[in-house]
Amino acid sequence: MTDRVACIDIGSTWTKAALVELPGGRLVGTRQAPTTHDDVVTGVLAATDGWDAPVRACSSAGGGLRLAVVGYEELISAEAGSRAALSAGARVVHVAAGRLSAGTVQELAAAAPDVVLLVGGTDGGEAGVLRHNAAALAQAPLQGPGASVRVPGGSGVLTPVVLAGNVAVRDEVHAVLAAAGVPVTVADNVLPDIGRLAPESARGAIREVFLRHVIGGDRLSADPRLRQWVRAVTPDAVLDGVAALAGVRAGADVPGVLVLDVGGATTDVHCVPVADAEQSALQRSAVGVPARRRTVEGDLGVHSSAQALRAAAAAEGLPTPGEDALALGEAAAVVALRRHLRSEAAYGPGGASARGVGLVVLSGGVFRHADPTAVQAVLARVAADRGGAGGVLAGTEVVIDRRYVLAAAGLLAADSPAAAAGLLGELLVS
Repeated sequence: MTDRVACIDIGSTWTKAALVELPGGRLVGTRQAPTTHDDVVTGVLAATDGWDAPVRACSSAGGGLRLAVVGYEELISAEAGSRAALSAGARVVHVAAGRLSAGTVQELAAAAPDVVLLVGGTDGGEAGVLRHNAAALAQAPLQGPGASVRVPGGSGVLTPVVLAGNVAVRDEVHAVLAAAGVPVTVADNVLPDIGRLAPESARGAIREVFLRHVIGGDRLSADPRLRQWVRAVTPDAVLDGVAALAGVRAGADVPGVLVLDVGGATTDVHCVPVADAEQSALQRSAVGVPARRRTVEGDLGVHSSAQALRAAAAAEGLPTPGEDALALGEAAAVVALRRHLRSEAAYGPGGASARGVGLVVLSGGVFRHADPTAVQAVLARVAADRGGAGGVLAGTEVVIDRRYVLAAAGLLAADSPAAAAGLLGELLVS
């Protein structure tokens, strides 16, 4: 007996739908509809019209999840917090390191985060900065999403905090924030010891806060069905799909996978490299290396971020793209890969994305809907890039997620792994 499920990605521009047959993962059909920003449920209903199937969804509408990191020291705990945030699919809009002052709290507020990730200190280590920063946030809590610092007697929903620092003072810090009315979700320390990054607990807490405060609020829709449908922020779902794809390719000569997802608002690079290719880097990193990681570039989008993309291309010494969507996509791809490799350099010589990756997947409408010959020309130019991007694509198998199955596979991976694997098999033969 088979069943069907509708897997939906509510994007910043388009709402994409995939109807998947269970348990085998056969892709029955795909659709898309414009994302309806006044009420995203309307776009979901349009994309699934006539499909008699339950809905599972992820969302990056409204720019996705905006997260700020407040940490102890920029190169260690704040960096660990940033990596944990990215692993949760968040867009890091601000990083504050050290003791917050009135001025730095105002800068934090100006970044308009949906969530603040508060970290600091290894377990049993330095605790003074974490205590200080919790008190600063309690004395001038942020209103959110997208609000400024609350004034005495002000109103509004306070920005939630995920607390993932030194466990020795966790209860104390939690009490300080809770007494000020700040919603707090507790997670394990993202950096329990120097050299050991442990992002999974924080990742789960960020997901929980996203579902409760962003999806459960009324910013995207007041329709209660949205809260029932949405399981994750879209980059988080895609990363789960990438991890599942790496599992499907486990028997390949080089099974590591990198996905370049060019969207209307952001360009995301997801990487699950071969573990054996990065052992030396593991020993050199003060923060530790997550097995699967991503960079999310909030200024590299082909639609709502196109102007910022042009500025970023110019800063990299690239030709400034005009209005052509594929030219914008090419610029986004090159800049995003260059930045990703610079980020990977923190993991040790070579960078895990420059080696240990045997498959590159291109995702995003700019590639899916373009003429195949034109896309091949773009790939040749990216592979020839001497600023870093060429080191990823040159000599590497490249496929295009033309039917947009990665996010759907990620939505299925946890409780329907066979369906996720079957769906990804269609990607590999497409």
